[in-house]
Amino acid sequence: MAQLKIRTEHDPALRKKSRPVTEITPRILTLLDDMLETMRLADGVGLAAPQVGVLRRIVVIEVTPDEVLELINPKIVSQSGEMTGVEGCLSVPGKQGIVKRPSFVRVEALDRNGVLQTYEGTEMLARCFCHEIDHLDGILYTDKADKILYPDENGEYEDSKA
Repeated sequence: MAQLKIRTEHDPALRKKSRPVTEITPRILTLLDDMLETMRLADGVGLAAPQVGVLRRIVVIEVTPDEVLELINPKIVSQSGEMTGVEGCLSVPGKQGIVKRPSFVRVEALDRNGVLQTYEGTEMLARCFCHEIDHLDGILYTDKADKILYPDENGEYEDSKA
């Protein structure tokens, strides 16, 4: 496995729509493994392929330790409720935002074996599904945030600066 370079918010790759995966090849499997390692080394809970410069519809998520979700061609098939909370992103270092998301999300995606799976998430997992799938469509959480928060001299986040 290899650590990949995480693209940051001004990289044009983050604003492009990703293409579906048409075949799960050894290269796709290696990408999944490398994305998981990269996400863990960066202390993240989710990572989408565009964040490492690959414009494919691939996401890895690990909200709960050792419960890894590998999503190929994920799509949200239903959602409900509403929650507002703090969100960050490995591609937007040094900021956080207050973002409104659904509190329940159901996603369909292929797993690494090409089997269609259905995943359901509430709270943090629902937020993560939405956040990472947004990346596949060139959307950053900062596009949806009601407020952007910046760290103060003590590393605590405060309201956006003008």
